[in-house]
Amino acid sequence: MALTDDGIIAAPGIMSRWVRLASGAKAHYVTSGDTGPAVILCHGGLPGSSGMAGWRFQLPFLGAHGFRVYAPDFPGYGHADTDPEHRPVQGHHSHVEFLRMFMDALCIEDAHFSGNSMGSSICWRFAISHPERVKNFVLIAGNIPGIVPPEQVVRTMSLRGLNRETFDGTPASMRKMMDPIIEDKSVITDDLLEMRTQAAIRQRESLAAYHAASDRSEEDPALQQRYVAQGRLDQLGIPHILLWGADDVLNPVSNAYLQEDLTPWIQYFYPEKCGHQGQTDQPDVFNQVFLDFFRTNRVSRAAADAAGVSKRRPELAHYVEGE
Repeated sequence: MALTDDGIIAAPGIMSRWVRLASGAKAHYVTSGDTGPAVILCHGGLPGSSGMAGWRFQLPFLGAHGFRVYAPDFPGYGHADTDPEHRPVQGHHSHVEFLRMFMDALCIEDAHFSGNSMGSSICWRFAISHPERVKNFVLIAGNIPGIVPPEQVVRTMSLRGLNRETFDGTPASMRKMMDPIIEDKSVITDDLLEMRTQAAIRQRESLAAYHAASDRSEEDPALQQRYVAQGRLDQLGIPHILLWGADDVLNPVSNAYLQEDLTPWIQYFYPEKCGHQGQTDQPDVFNQVFLDFFRTNRVSRAAADAAGVSKRRPELAHYVEGE
């Protein structure tokens, strides 16, 4: 693979596109597939993240199997508009509003969703705000705030430090930042590092605005009430499942176990040889889960077993095929 003139990895079956939003922002996204139901993929939150960086292995697969797939660059990331008036100064809410405007601009009435890490937060927050626009969603390595008491969550490293201190503008520091999130180091290619480095430099001020807004939200109980998951996410009636890499070192799987015990309505999967960005470590496994779930709201027996369906409690029969 090589970078195109605009600094995006060139990959077969994936197209780079732009659209103007109602806010006036120029939004960038990558897409695959011309017909069928819409799928929107929401990337993670480390510096340099983007639709292409997070979903390059899922886009062409789903596009070739009957879906129209969109992976936008959220404000603060990728090729998102960097003008000051379009920075994510409201943190999570800025991303939810961006997603709403993005769907409106492309005339997407509703869609299937998936999100990794920060992207999973976008998915469930958007589902709470706009349930009529969400057919179903798949969370990947996603803590749902308000479920597990913060003092019980285990971290093996400083997420704040990784997000705000590790990257110094060089590809070497980008690799250092990515090492904890991807188990298969062979996929951390020079092209990927260069694309992410350029994006992180381009978005430095916008991402700082997002972080500042997130800090304010953590300190303000009133802002936290905007997206309360407890007692709401389980009442939506929207099918959703969660995959969590068994080898995640950024967000250890022990945190998933704590959350699983408190969210009986979610079916959990623990794919092996997977880190925090599991869809990159095991694309074939994740692709089949997506394909099954987006088609039928269920995961086939073979796909569930390959994805490490949880054995910590009885499987949810309405989400997983029986033996």
